[in-house]
Amino acid sequence: MDLIENVRKKAKENPKRVAFPEANDIKMLSAMTEVDKEGYCKVVVVGNTLEIQNLCKENIIDDSNWEYIDINNEEYKEKVLKKYLELPNLVYGEKSLRRRMSEPLYFALMMEAVDEVDVTFAGITSTTGDFILAAQTIVGLKDNLDVVSSVGIAKLPNYTFANGDNLIAVGDCAVCTNPSASELASIAISTCETIKAVTGWEPKCALLSYSTDGSGQGDLVDKVKLAVKIANERRPDLKIDGEFQLDTAIVKEVAKKKIKRPSKVAGEANILIFPDLNAGNIGVKLIQQFGGADAYGPLLQGFRKICCDCSRGAPVSELVGNILFSVVRAGELENEKK
Repeated sequence: MDLIENVRKKAKENPKRVAFPEANDIKMLSAMTEVDKEGYCKVVVVGNTLEIQNLCKENIIDDSNWEYIDINNEEYKEKVLKKYLELPNLVYGEKSLRRRMSEPLYFALMMEAVDEVDVTFAGITSTTGDFILAAQTIVGLKDNLDVVSSVGIAKLPNYTFANGDNLIAVGDCAVCTNPSASELASIAISTCETIKAVTGWEPKCALLSYSTDGSGQGDLVDKVKLAVKIANERRPDLKIDGEFQLDTAIVKEVAKKKIKRPSKVAGEANILIFPDLNAGNIGVKLIQQFGGADAYGPLLQGFRKICCDCSRGAPVSELVGNILFSVVRAGELENEKK
């Protein structure tokens, strides 16, 4: 089954409550209409109810099945704030939180932090930086992770990987400029978790370098080596290995020649972790331009809960796809807690 079709199926089987704090944008409203119509999630609108309802009427949008949380509903605001203040490790005090709750994005994230919704979806009017700051301070990072990162999934029409598929996951190609070894380990761990949730694959994660198992030397190689060590110490249950050159990571014949030790990843990687944003951005654009790859994402990861940022220039179809990915990830996160 096609990746997107599989994600659609999973979302329909287990729809989640998704908060939309930017519903005053017509493109976002169109995406919300589609996911509601198809039953992929429960739409929860956070903002000025009257303003958004009038916008729906003007554009003949059926919002009858949506749940509205008015930004001026003081009773509900107090309920959320009270629950939120009981959480550990708060960044902001009560006075600062009250001020921030006047912003729909912060209100929605606080709702998510106290389990009133399962996902927060925004980005049409917020910058990625603003979204990450808000989600990181309100929802927080998962345990044993020290950075927010991103993952994308690339579909190459004319290439088949070792698992018989033409899909490969890549990270981080959008957020972390020059991650430390510890941050690189966090990116690898987060990416394994995200990809398993979305695709059902058993993650085989390769950390890339210009060196394979010590064939090259220098600080850049040492960083990747240390990242592999840290990742394996934090999550020995995951298959994370390196440092590998790209061909060693994905081509079995090359891996057999270059790797003189047992490896559950070499030659069979379905996840590639770039050492920094330069390499990641260039790598993704190379496979898009020369390999004709279609890319899904990027999906933000590393938060305690599923917080999804979208591109301000994204078409409705991309918004819908990212909402679907978020719903499926929230479902898997729920299953982990059971």
